Amino acid sequence: MSKKVYCLAQFLPKPGKEAELFHVLQSLEPNTLREDGCLQYRVTRQLPNPYADGQSFPIVFNEIWSDLDAFEAHCQRDEIVNFFNTYCLAKTGLAQDWNVCIYTDEPEEYDAPNLLI
Repeated sequence: MSKKVYCLAQFLPKPGKEAELFHVLQSLEPNTLREDGCLQYRVTRQLPNPYADGQSFPIVFNEIWSDLDAFEAHCQRDEIVNFFNTYCLAKTGLAQDWNVCIYTDEPEEYDAPNLLI
């Protein structure tokens, strides 16, 4: 197993602000992809499809980080903090709601080998 951290960051835009919020989120990709611990960082839009008709916010970041430290360092970067302050927390922001969750691929009781290097 790995120490990778998988993040799904979902955003619900305010009415009429979906395209603008998507564009702002896309602008975060280039600098984030330069971070050493960033393995994947892609903002996506939900597509209507009869074979995948579940409920979700319409904009989702799909992120993979090398480990928890890399993810937490990313969250503390000025550009990311400023994004949340400006577009999520501010009354004039573009996001009505957001949901950021992280996941692991390791089972709860995984007996990971202790590698001495």
